[in-house]
Amino acid sequence: MAKYLVIVESPTKVKTIKKFLGSNYEVMASNGHVRDLPKSQLGFDPENDYEPKYITIRGKGDILAGLRKAVKKADKVYLATDPDREGEAISWHLAQALKLDEKKMYRITFNEITKTAVKEALKHPRAIDIDMVDAQQTRRMLDRMVGYRISPLLWAKVKRGLSAGRVQSVALRIIADREEEINSFIPEEYWTLDADFLVSGEKKPLIAQFYGKEKKINIASREEMDQILKDLEGATYQVQEIKKGERNKKAPLPFTTSTLQQEAASVLNFSTQKTMRLAQQLYEGIELKGEGTTGLITYLRTDSTRISEEADKSAREYIEKTYGADYVTSAVIEKKSGQKIQDAHEAIRPSDIRRSPDKLKDALSKDQYRLYQLIWKRFTASRMEAAKYETTSVKIRGNDYLFHVSASRLLFDGFQAVYSIGNENTKKENVLSGKLDENTVLTLKKFESKQHFTQPPAHYTEASLVRTLEELGIGRPSTYAPTITTLLGRRYVLKEQKNLYLTELGEAVNKMMLKAFPGIVDVTFTANMESLLDSVGEGDLDWKVVVKNFYPDLDEAVKEAENTLDKVSIADEETDVICEECGRNMVIKYGPHGKFLACPAFPDCRNTKPYLEKAGVACPKCGKEVIIRKTKKGRRYYGCENTDCDFMSWQKPSDQKCPKCGSYMLEKGNKLLCANENCGYILNK
Repeated sequence: MAKYLVIVESPTKVKTIKKFLGSNYEVMASNGHVRDLPKSQLGFDPENDYEPKYITIRGKGDILAGLRKAVKKADKVYLATDPDREGEAISWHLAQALKLDEKKMYRITFNEITKTAVKEALKHPRAIDIDMVDAQQTRRMLDRMVGYRISPLLWAKVKRGLSAGRVQSVALRIIADREEEINSFIPEEYWTLDADFLVSGEKKPLIAQFYGKEKKINIASREEMDQILKDLEGATYQVQEIKKGERNKKAPLPFTTSTLQQEAASVLNFSTQKTMRLAQQLYEGIELKGEGTTGLITYLRTDSTRISEEADKSAREYIEKTYGADYVTSAVIEKKSGQKIQDAHEAIRPSDIRRSPDKLKDALSKDQYRLYQLIWKRFTASRMEAAKYETTSVKIRGNDYLFHVSASRLLFDGFQAVYSIGNENTKKENVLSGKLDENTVLTLKKFESKQHFTQPPAHYTEASLVRTLEELGIGRPSTYAPTITTLLGRRYVLKEQKNLYLTELGEAVNKMMLKAFPGIVDVTFTANMESLLDSVGEGDLDWKVVVKNFYPDLDEAVKEAENTLDKVSIADEETDVICEECGRNMVIKYGPHGKFLACPAFPDCRNTKPYLEKAGVACPKCGKEVIIRKTKKGRRYYGCENTDCDFMSWQKPSDQKCPKCGSYMLEKGNKLLCANENCGYILNK
């Protein structure tokens, strides 16, 4: 009969851990949380010192009954939930729900599900960290306050089924602010000038970029370009200076949750949700031939780049054996950050570096293999030497102007023997001739001048949004993926070719939040709240202080919004479109995809039609009415009401014509911009 009971969160972990322990151990799973605040109410009483009220989660009764039976038979109970705030809280809730005797209850944590890690954890049990539990409880209560008090307001003012969230609403604001930046961006013209030079005895031309004179000159117009080309007529070109140097490219840090999500999005095109799902599978265990279920990576929710001494030593030995002693780094790269990190964790790494991706290919699904390979390569690279390049910079003079050529040659590949960072600039550099020296005279083959326009800021992708949230200190590793999933699920934003776009619904919700709850969607306020939660987790701050300072202000803001926002509630707007079935004027309604026309006699008359919102301008191509349309995913654009006309624009067209080229103009903030990209004419409204 088992003397010891080990309780984990996931049934998959049961399988993995059971094989490490003897017959004296029983391993069971709680299947995540067993208790939570009730769904039907706020879950705590502001009038009773904010004490939370917990109930058993529906469907968990049988699991708890099974655990209670096992607890009675066990001499010792080990709570082995995840090594973070959430895991600590689950252990505490299990202790409460199972009424565990403190004398036989022990908390253990391990960063990887390996035999060594689990056995070592059993040797060093501890008590439940009540400060970490308080931090999780505070976060849960703050999220509940925002969600349960503001969401009903959104239902009343916009539509049912919407939600607000402490982190979610700030993320929505960040996306909305970027969208506004893009819409109001005015492109500026600039030009570049490249020169192809011939070196005596060489077939391949040397491509040099225009620099200026002693100081850099930015070419802003065709007129400026023409003047420079005129000044260079008949010039003699000669190498004025050659500088050689060396550049080191440092190895990357091992993955944190954020950097893993970003790199997997960039390199593998995985969503944050998919990355976390696959990483969870690799962490909990994969069936390996001859080894059984084995955890392949360390814990996946971390913002630390620390590596254990044992893992570091193992990696260095593997690299020396596989690549040679020259490839082993002489120093450990450490992350420099002003932010607090959960350094009890390690970075995300393989549990055993000797399990190379190729050895596991047959045991993993295609996507599991690709993610494991990314994690394995990144960790291996982090223990390797920097890549070394020889750099050469050449200045070429023609009359009073300078042209620059830069080139680099790889001397030692270092970590790049294993890993290249995603989305690196792959532009080919010049390969410089060995015949070049100072005073070498060059022959001009041709000039290539190009007109460009500055580009607006890029739309957020899942990867860049995660990076921004991390940089601003908003949310924690476990919150990034669910936050983005909620924004997409509520249709506040939509995803097209990796980019995130604000929908009309998202815009309406964001405007309401900004007006009624500026504090909730304030980036600095939300980041400070995360810092306060860290202080609670470290035992430096009482959790009730945080809650008591937050709730009364929120309560007052909600009550005020209930009154002041009445006038902005979306009423049914009557149109001049007549319902063919009953003769009434149809009204504008709001659905998941935006506006549509419906008969006001519903439910007696169920007639509906697409709503064609007029933009108030004529089509530049055929002269008919321009209407506001939407893509299938809900992104707004401008098109012609004439289905045979192919006019389409993401920006609103203007009735004004460009005085320079005659093309139609587009509205950009308080300016008009020529739609002809080669013109670039800008007019103030």
